[in-house]
Amino acid sequence: MPPFLVRTIWLASAAVTLLLLSQPLGTDVQLEMSLGAIAVMILLWLFAKGRTGRLTFLAIGSLVVLRYIYWRLSSTLPPVSDLPGFTAGVILIAAELYCFYILAVSLVINADPLRRPPPPQDAEDDLPTVDIFVPTYNEDRHILATTLAAAKSLDYPAHKFTVWLLDDGGTDQKCADSDPRKAEEARARRKVLQALCADLGVSYLTRRRNLHAKAGNLNNGLQNSISEIVVVLDADHVPFRSFLLDTIGHFGVDPKLFLVQTPHAFLNPDPIERNLKTFERMPSENEMFYAVGQCGLDKWNGSFFCGSAALLRRSALDEAGGFSGITITEDCETAFELHSRGWTSLYVDKPLIAGLQPETLSAFIGQRSRWCQGMLQIMLLKNPLFKSGLRPIQRLCYLSSMTFWFFPLPRLIFMAAPLLYIFFDMKIVVANVDEAIAYTATYIVVNLMMQNYLYGRVRWPFVSELYEYVQGLFLIKATAAVILSPRKPTFNVTAKNVSLDHDQLSPLALPYFIVFAVLFLAQAFATYRYSFEPGVTNLMLVVGLWNLFNLITAGAALGVATERRQTETAPSLPVDRPAVLNLNGTTIDVTVERISSARCRIRIDAVVPMRRSDDGSVGTLAATHQGHMPLLSHARTIPVRVAGITAAGEESICDLVFEPLTPGSYFALADIMYGDADAMVRFQQRRRTHKDILSGTGQFIGWGLYGPIRALACLMTGTAQRPVEEEAPKAAAAGARRRAADSDTQTAPRPAAAAPPADGSPSWLQLMVETETGQDEAERGRRTSDRMVAAPTGLRS
Repeated sequence: MPPFLVRTIWLASAAVTLLLLSQPLGTDVQLEMSLGAIAVMILLWLFAKGRTGRLTFLAIGSLVVLRYIYWRLSSTLPPVSDLPGFTAGVILIAAELYCFYILAVSLVINADPLRRPPPPQDAEDDLPTVDIFVPTYNEDRHILATTLAAAKSLDYPAHKFTVWLLDDGGTDQKCADSDPRKAEEARARRKVLQALCADLGVSYLTRRRNLHAKAGNLNNGLQNSISEIVVVLDADHVPFRSFLLDTIGHFGVDPKLFLVQTPHAFLNPDPIERNLKTFERMPSENEMFYAVGQCGLDKWNGSFFCGSAALLRRSALDEAGGFSGITITEDCETAFELHSRGWTSLYVDKPLIAGLQPETLSAFIGQRSRWCQGMLQIMLLKNPLFKSGLRPIQRLCYLSSMTFWFFPLPRLIFMAAPLLYIFFDMKIVVANVDEAIAYTATYIVVNLMMQNYLYGRVRWPFVSELYEYVQGLFLIKATAAVILSPRKPTFNVTAKNVSLDHDQLSPLALPYFIVFAVLFLAQAFATYRYSFEPGVTNLMLVVGLWNLFNLITAGAALGVATERRQTETAPSLPVDRPAVLNLNGTTIDVTVERISSARCRIRIDAVVPMRRSDDGSVGTLAATHQGHMPLLSHARTIPVRVAGITAAGEESICDLVFEPLTPGSYFALADIMYGDADAMVRFQQRRRTHKDILSGTGQFIGWGLYGPIRALACLMTGTAQRPVEEEAPKAAAAGARRRAADSDTQTAPRPAAAAPPADGSPSWLQLMVETETGQDEAERGRRTSDRMVAAPTGLRS
């Protein structure tokens, strides 16, 4: 069928649909139709699988939403004669229309997300050359060494890729700073990182001045390198070995492809996940964007560069003049420019890096403020509506990503709106209780159903509302600042690896207390008026329920603002990786269950006696060959110290703490921890269990009730440091905070060097080796295989 005829049919169908939706109906008929639509949606959810059932479900829900929007616009505004009520009513409807716009755009983009097959595997001679850029500003040596060693260990011909450390913390400008202390720090940093790069076989590069922040640093890397493909990795984004092989083949298929973006996956919780204790059981906030949003954008050639974990074609960057640096989000801006020039992008939906997130609420808000301001900068300075070269659907994709960051304004409008009626009797919505049930209640249910249908595996109910409220109180200022002066915001590096050794209230907690107190007073006043004040109608009950939802949200936010101490010192990952432990010259086959950059937990197929205080426990750990993962030719060993042993049936679980790592040890760490990308896949999939609306609502209410209790308890006891049990010895890197491999494992006191017992009896090490030797190898393999089948996620407690 000709495209023109297809568009004509679609437009005619839409016009007929809108005409039918605008027909007047009684409240009872409206309620019956909405309930009927909900019933049909439930049946489709349960029994209709596949693309047709999915689109039908979303279409029916969209009709209910459209009917609600028509009712709000045509029947619920206060009269103009009531100017205060009319003005407030218009503001409220504007906020609702914004939410309707975001929902509509997300349905268009995400209704049928694209799932791509793996790329073709080219012959070695046909593989392109690659430059891997690791830009850094103030990250410590330990973080950089881990990332660089893993990048150097990628499964790719060694002569075809070069790893670059782009150091913006040791520039000539910083080394000549007028402050002698800062100048000395910069010179010392440059010297340390130059030595590290020499030890790891990595190219070190800095520049004269810190112009244009990260974009300028990357462009300096472009000017000093020549490879066909450029990989960008943030300093704390460690790649898995298959990063290049799982992505680079796409460039050979499409000569106009400028970008292959992969997800950002994280080993540590953000402050909301940590303070609500959800990291081990709830999908992270970013997974909704990377698991659904980017796949939806990819369908329309709208997937964009996210600053890291991405590959870009040099010829495309050269055509655009390098990485764009007009705004503070150089990543999206660069993709925006290249899309407008006719280049294409692609998204690989597989986590191939493991990164770090901000760990304090202050750092989290700072990071989101930069994202917010940068995206709004692009919209104001390079509006997608007027950008030549973009297809209409691409304009919509970019508008969706940019206008999303206006959410703080409607979120706070929804918080304030019920207060006008509770305190001032300002009726900003003209409706009775029956209409509120027939239109508003059913609309809310349908909206929740569509969101849960689309995103239920990667976003629990009401979690979006909580994240938006937590950010919204502070992003209002950031939004206003960039609107008033679009060119003013500057790039700020997100603070990470900030240690919290005791529970405390965040420095940002005061606004959350104030809002909660106001909403609590409003709820008490609404209850009093509804119960005792003559003439108050059931509308107060409806408004009171609205305010109660806001109060629960504010209560959960207080729980977020009450920051928990960190029980680990380095982020860990369950890997289930075979390795060899060497203790005092004795070699033992083990399986590494969990590992971080500071310690690990291993499994030994033998019952090991509890060691005695005079037993030695210092040795080395190294990876062994595993199926499709050959050993790295330059892999070394990790110096370890036994911290504790626990019997587990016919096996023993042993905790190892790493001794200070040498440059060569980082290659061994990369091989064990980042050798298999499926470890991160398993970790994410274990948390992606669908959360239905009822249980999700119950969880949200629980946060709302418990959050204020925690916050008030912390406020009453003050922020004085509480005693902290030592979880693991501090790693040797100065200033580096590392997360322990297991948060629930206590670290034993450091033992003395190995020495035989004075009474001549066998040491715990000798007993362990003798016991292990007697085990049957076939039985060992069977038990390991059974365990992997029974627990594919690999995360043992």
